[in-house]
Formats: sequence, structure tokens, C-alpha cells
Amino acid sequence: MKPFTFDTTPSVRFGPGLLDTLGEFAGNLLGARVVIVTDPGMMATDMPHRAERALRAAGAEVALFREVEADPSERLVIEARDVLREFGATGVLGLGGGSSLDVAKLAAALAASGAALGECYGIGKLPAGRLPLVLVPTTAGTGSEVTPIAIITTGEKEKSGVVSPVLLPDLAVLDPETTLGLPASTTAATGVDAIVHAIESYCSTSANNNPVSRALASEALRLMGQSLETAVKAPGNLAARSDMLLGSLLAGQSFANSPVAAVHALAYPIGGRFNIPHGLSNALVLPHVLRFNVVTAPECYAEIAPLLFPELASETDRATAFCDALQALAGRCGLPPRLRDVGIERVALPEMADDAMKQTRLLINNPRPVTRSDALGIYEAAW
Repeated sequence: MKPFTFDTTPSVRFGPGLLDTLGEFAGNLLGARVVIVTDPGMMATDMPHRAERALRAAGAEVALFREVEADPSERLVIEARDVLREFGATGVLGLGGGSSLDVAKLAAALAASGAALGECYGIGKLPAGRLPLVLVPTTAGTGSEVTPIAIITTGEKEKSGVVSPVLLPDLAVLDPETTLGLPASTTAATGVDAIVHAIESYCSTSANNNPVSRALASEALRLMGQSLETAVKAPGNLAARSDMLLGSLLAGQSFANSPVAAVHALAYPIGGRFNIPHGLSNALVLPHVLRFNVVTAPECYAEIAPLLFPELASETDRATAFCDALQALAGRCGLPPRLRDVGIERVALPEMADDAMKQTRLLINNPRPVTRSDALGIYEAAW
């Protein structure tokens, strides 16, 4: 067995109703002055106020940073950092989807270290130091609560990542009741995102692809395969929501150590240029990237196909059938099937291919090398 490293969030709590008891187990960690980082969509629910009440009951003063947007910008991260400093925050609670959690992670790090955000992009460039940090995901998709990664929109169209163990929170709190109100479209898109994390991690050519990541990815696929459609079509089903939330976390732990690849590399230009949600961006290119990959590397896809789709166990060409089944699953969940269906014109594809080729930290992990011509061909197939 080759050497490997596996890092993850040191503490995870899972269970219905945990949001209302945050103060009992996270109050001491977060301290006397806590900033909740969240977004306007969450503010339309009672969840931020429930978290605020729980922390106040533990004796904390609480402020809300509620301005997080999808695909957060550098400006937004700096604004959040400044709020933490001005409030004198002793701890940070991130509450919401991946964007809110990513902003909370970076703001907590920048406020403590004094680092300039522009100097932190890439792997291992974030200085040590971070405010105490608790993350509460309310979607089952990004796995941000257990990853050392934050993705930020830089400039007008491109996305860049900060990758550092400093970004791993002290505690992840998974309360499946917080996901019960998700719209079907969001449930579907974020669920496919988590499935992509597990698939790409399992098949990653990263030197750190390891038995722990593969075991977690396998269990994630099993959980999400049995629950995604139910969560989409029966949004109040707590068992399905629990499976999806845990599956998302396991997939996050997996790809945090065995990184994702070309699906994400080709998804980023879709989100960056056209403001398409990240999960949907992944869904639009997923089957086409995998069809490209199975030409030279079918084995890993054949291994995991029955985990997500047990009916494929008897297929002789499981890898190809897996690609077809993933495309059909996205359709059954109501996701648009083609790039043109989300308003992307064909003339945009060459520039998207150029942007995708800049995602070298992801492309290097793909089972089959991707050239610019290959990227354009995948986009053409997806269009």
C-alpha cells in the first residue's frame, strides 16, 4: 500500500434538531462574540434566528453577516472579514449552502491572519491562524463543511480556489431538518454535485488517492443512490434527507483528500460565465466527461456503477451504462439536459474551453488527459 495523507474536520455532529441546541455544544468553542455568516435566502427562513437564539442562550453576543451571494466575489469575502474585525468576533458560524460556508471559512482565516486574499489562491498559501469556526450546511451537495477548499469568483468570469488545512472548521453540524425546505431543483442540483464529488474522488489519478477516500466515496454513492430521487420528489422525507446530507459529507471528506478532476474543471466556466449554479453546471457536463474518460479508463467507473445503480451489476459494459444512467437520473430529477437549455450559445464554447484549460489543479487528476480540443469536444457534446 502506498503512503497517503488523510485530513478532515476534527469533529462532526449529526442529528435532527441540532440547530436549536447549538449553544449547548458549540457555545464555548465560539466564545462571547459570534458572527453568523449566511445569505438572503436563508434569512427568508427562521434558521439564522434559531441559531442566533441558541447562541444567545449560551451567553454570546451575536451579529449577522447576511449578504452572501452565489459564486461569492472577492469583494464579498473582504466585506465579511471586515465585519468580523469590527465586531471583535471570537468565533464564526457559517450557515447555508456552499457559498456561505466558503465565505465563512475564508473570512475567519483572513480576519485572524491578516493575510491578503489575492496572495492566498492555490495550494498551501494561506497563513496559519483562524478564528474558531463551526459550519452548518443546509444543502446536501458541496461538502464544504469537511473540505479545506474555498472557491471564489475572481474578476468578471473566472473562479479560483484557496486550498489549505487552515480552512477545515473545528466542528461540522449536520441537522437534516435544515434541508427539508429545499426546492426540488436545488435538491437535484446539489445532490448531483455530491455524486460528482464521490465519482471523481474515487477515480482520481491524484497521488493521494487512498483507501479511506475510496471507502467514503463508495458509501456516499450507496447512500445517495437510494435517496436522491426520493428527496427530490418527496421533499419532506427525513430519511432521504438524512441519507443525502450524510452522503454529501462523506463525499466531501473523500474529495478533500483525493481531489476532483475534469467534470469540475469544465463546470467552472459554466458557472463563472453564465451564473449557472455549480451543481447544475456539473450535471450538464458529467455524462459527457465520463464518456470521454471511459475510452481509456473504464475500470473504476465499472467498479462504482452498481453502488449508485444496483441494476447495473449484471451489465457487461457497466462503465458505458453508468454514463447513460447518470444522464437519465439527472433528467428524472428535472435538471435541464443540455447547455443550450440554460441559455448558453454555441459561439461561447471555444472561450469556455479556454477557461477550462486554466483549471490545471483539477485537470491533472483526470483519468484521461484533456487537451483544449478535447474540452471543446465535450462542450459540443453537452450543447
